Amino acid sequence: MARTKGDHEARRRDVSEAVWRVLAAHGFGGLTLRAVATELGATTGLLTHYFPAKRDLVAYALDLLESRTLARRRRVAEQGLPAVRAALLDILPLTPEATVSNRVWVSSWDTALADPGLSEDYAGKYARGRDKLRDLVAGAQRLGELPPGDPARVAAGAQSFVLGLVVQALFNPEAFPPARQTELLDDYLAGLAAGPAYSEP
Repeated sequence: MARTKGDHEARRRDVSEAVWRVLAAHGFGGLTLRAVATELGATTGLLTHYFPAKRDLVAYALDLLESRTLARRRRVAEQGLPAVRAALLDILPLTPEATVSNRVWVSSWDTALADPGLSEDYAGKYARGRDKLRDLVAGAQRLGELPPGDPARVAAGAQSFVLGLVVQALFNPEAFPPARQTELLDDYLAGLAAGPAYSEP
């Protein structure tokens, strides 16, 4: 009996889940066709139908990571400093799901740094993230909730702060539990709101 399109899509979903479980457990360093096949309970021969080479598997895993990140539920805050806070909280590993996603993201950095094309792609992702933060910061400045100044510079500092906090929380979750991460972020934002403005370039 011929396989239907539904069978094919179901198998792709199974493969995606297996890839994700391997990433969550072992990171990109442990992502191999053999590991995915073992997780799937299949042969490596079956997987070569989807991933003829290791680079195809890595590219697929990166796409899967991005799609899962984009699909995560986001905090809702329409404007001002609460919107800046919500966007930064969404980056932090405050839930089991967000922790897994962040572990996979961090493990992917080595892979991306070793590939010029992926490095450029990642630089673009972080730049787009800064652009979104810049717009939120500018909104908070218009409302008088943050001092006037260069919103792009504030956004770059905020992104750098929160990514550094992600790394610390992943390596030492006992010292940086969710409540502590939130406290540190709120301290950082309070400092931005009360401190001297960044001057225009």
